[in-house]
Amino acid sequence: MEKEIHSAKLVMFFILVIVGCAPVISKDIRDQVARDLSFKEVLQDPEAYKGKMVLWGGVIIKAENQKEGTLIEVLQKPTDREGRPKDVDLSDGRFLALYDGFLDAAIYAREREVTIAGEIKEKRVLPLGDIQYAYPLILVRQLHLWPAERKEQFYPYPYPRPYGPYPWWWYHPYPYRYW
Repeated sequence: MEKEIHSAKLVMFFILVIVGCAPVISKDIRDQVARDLSFKEVLQDPEAYKGKMVLWGGVIIKAENQKEGTLIEVLQKPTDREGRPKDVDLSDGRFLALYDGFLDAAIYAREREVTIAGEIKEKRVLPLGDIQYAYPLILVRQLHLWPAERKEQFYPYPYPRPYGPYPWWWYHPYPYRYW
């Protein structure tokens, strides 16, 4: 009996590990993705790859709602096995993702990580600072917004304290008086 319980716990652990590492984009769409196509190749000539399905990740630069849908500008980043953008200072460029519908720009905000699967539509040339930048535009088929990571802040005890530089438990609750 004890051995069966141990085996059941072990099976549950492995199921949780496998489910926890599952990709965020559906298998149907992942099967359509052109895996041999790199972001650099598409960036050089987006028109040549029109209609191809890609899976890219990155960090949102801005999102704005337009008549045709929500246009998201993304700084491309390499992704891990799950499809999450890696936290590295490495990028091959930027791309635009057009979502057919409304996405709240307050939620799809600057510096949020996103993974997008979509079809390459065209090249859009837009101003980026003082230059004209050629963005590949993809039509979003599936999108995953990663949860914002909360960074813990360390708050050291402020010194000097009202009772001195030592922790509170070093002090007697009533001052010693010598009479």
